[in-house]
Amino acid sequence: MSRAARSLVAVLALGAALLAGCTSDEPDDVAAPSSASSELPDVETDLVACPEQPDVPAADSDLPPTVFECFGGGTLDLSRAPGVPTVLNLWASWCAPCREELPLVQELADVAGDQVRVLGVVSVDGVPQAASFAEDSGVTFPSAFDADGEVMSSLGVNNLPHTVFLAADGSVAHLQIGPVHSLEEFEQLVAEHLDVQL
Repeated sequence: MSRAARSLVAVLALGAALLAGCTSDEPDDVAAPSSASSELPDVETDLVACPEQPDVPAADSDLPPTVFECFGGGTLDLSRAPGVPTVLNLWASWCAPCREELPLVQELADVAGDQVRVLGVVSVDGVPQAASFAEDSGVTFPSAFDADGEVMSSLGVNNLPHTVFLAADGSVAHLQIGPVHSLEEFEQLVAEHLDVQL
């Protein structure tokens, strides 16, 4: 079989696997959260632990009802409401635009304080690479580890960065496609979609 034919077979197999993963015999409101897509080994990082979440089911959203381990400890359970307006930034070490955006996400986390929770989701990346990238970028905000890109798949995106603005009940208020270019732009998006003035 030629290289092109093998590539086509691999793409078709991946497409079939993704389509199979999008269907379920159970209704969405009955499905229990699945475990994190992979175990997060101990790694030295300045990223802080993910905060506790209330034991309240999240409102209907496009996010997978999955529990992800966080760098620094704790978990991010997308089946539960965050309890406060939340900015969820998807990033990875292989993402060139993330190199410029990630420090802005940290600035947003610093400015937001207790008014808005800022969390990251490291997507389709390796643990050492993500930890090194975070250190190089000077970020400390909590970040969960999504090795298999479940959140990206659920949102129908295949590149980064993307930012999800979640209401306190866990519903998706806005999906920002592509990078944000300034702290002021982040503040404007928070005001517009989460109704919080920073």
